[in-house]
Amino acid sequence: MLDLLSASIEYGGYISIIKLIGYLIIFFAWLPLVGWVHHDAKTVETNDVFWTGIILGAGAAGAIIWLLVPIFIVGMLFYLIAVGSISLVYVKHRNARVLDFDKVLTIDHIKNLLVSKEKKLEALKSFTFVTANNNEIPVPEPRTPDFFGYKTAYEILSDAIWRRASSIVFSPTAQDYQIAYNVDGTSLKQPSIARDQMRYFIRFVKDLAGLDTKEKRKPQKGKFKIRKKKDDIPWEVTTAGSTAGEQIRLKPITHEGIARLTEIGLMPEQEAMLNQFSQIKQGVFIISGPRKNGITTTLYALLRNHDAFINSINTLERQPPAQMPNITQNIFNLTDTGTTTFAKKLQTVVRMGPDIVGVSDCEDAETAQVACAAARDGKLIYITIKADSAIQALGKWLKYVGNKNVAADTLLGISNQRLLRILCDECKQAYAPDKELFKKFNITAEKTKVLYRTGKVQYDKHGKPLTCEHCQGTGYFGRTAVFEIVTLNDDLRKVIIKSNSLPEIGTQFRRAKMLYLHEQTLRKVITGKIAINEMIRVLSTSKTKKANQNNR
Repeated sequence: MLDLLSASIEYGGYISIIKLIGYLIIFFAWLPLVGWVHHDAKTVETNDVFWTGIILGAGAAGAIIWLLVPIFIVGMLFYLIAVGSISLVYVKHRNARVLDFDKVLTIDHIKNLLVSKEKKLEALKSFTFVTANNNEIPVPEPRTPDFFGYKTAYEILSDAIWRRASSIVFSPTAQDYQIAYNVDGTSLKQPSIARDQMRYFIRFVKDLAGLDTKEKRKPQKGKFKIRKKKDDIPWEVTTAGSTAGEQIRLKPITHEGIARLTEIGLMPEQEAMLNQFSQIKQGVFIISGPRKNGITTTLYALLRNHDAFINSINTLERQPPAQMPNITQNIFNLTDTGTTTFAKKLQTVVRMGPDIVGVSDCEDAETAQVACAAARDGKLIYITIKADSAIQALGKWLKYVGNKNVAADTLLGISNQRLLRILCDECKQAYAPDKELFKKFNITAEKTKVLYRTGKVQYDKHGKPLTCEHCQGTGYFGRTAVFEIVTLNDDLRKVIIKSNSLPEIGTQFRRAKMLYLHEQTLRKVITGKIAINEMIRVLSTSKTKKANQNNR
């Protein structure tokens, strides 16, 4: 090499010191690359001798040709292209063998290079995993299976917490795992994860929750915690086998306060209707709606509206979502099915002598008849039923009880509800809808000048999209319920007894000023709390389900 350099000096008669320094700097910068490839090839378990030789040979050949080319800049470009091309071939090869976050020269890798090592460790350490046995997990050694699982769990869970996800579902496919967050009752698809990466993640999470890492078929359930500064966030892990692979679901265990009647979305007149039950001593009130639409929240709010120190309050539930202070919550477990039914369990609860009983999920005639008998015996019963409307709930109740006179005599009222997403106050935008929309939904254009919808994407001066920090770019923040409610008087009870059909009863409910769900929702649309597209999405889904049921 030195002989060639001397020959080139003699051939030209002189050498530029600046060019010589540039040559040496670029040449010696190639040597650390050779060392990195040699070490990295061993780490990713590929042929280290082959790849080290290739990089070494490309650099040596390129350096020699650079010296032989008369034009300095042309020789330098040839050298850089030769070394750079072979290096990129190696990078592509090794990236295909490693997990996503261990790949190099990707956009994420380049961004991470701009963050100091201290900041990276600080971020990981501020997010501590705590096992089911209450042991903190230290950050594992880099490039180990435990570290891959730890880092994947950190990235997924920190993102899910920021996006306010109420659950994370990992669904296996033949190629990868599909990920979906549930945010404000809506499933939001996230970028998929390679199966190899998920293998490390599932093992890490199972270890955290104290589950059997070798069991991949039978359902398992466990818990772990995330410690952020001084706050602990408990998480529930559920796994189950499938033909495609092991499914996993993560859910944060929140300890939100039990809502009051003023907090669940009632209109003022509806709140006044339900408030009157705090003074009533006996009867049945039906709380209805499709599943996952907040009927248990409404049940709890109604129970909480009574003074638990003056009244003895009991519930019968299958899976209580929260603990209620000063209220006895009775749970019907699967183990009870060997000796009793849900209805017999309710009968046992009633015999304990409570003043008020909340019954979750009435699904059979025997339970309804026990509840009716308890109401006739001087108890106040709140009972939830799966139904798409107040009229449908009444029809189910009459069928369950089997006696119109008994059902009507004890019935105090019926509610039906839906949950809708609330527009984000920080980024929602006003717009003037066309006249056809006003006409379609019977909105008075003179009184309603504008409606509101989710905001359009905003960009900064560099063209980068700006994400609303309040709603994380979804356009919604939280949910509220809308209700149709009817309370019964003696005249309506007579209508129920004498009527031959539910539509006939529904007509009388309308005369009693009961507004339908879409009418109540429109009131919130006009105030700017709900987007009209959200109303269409939720209520049209209910209509479709109802039509499908009627066609069966």
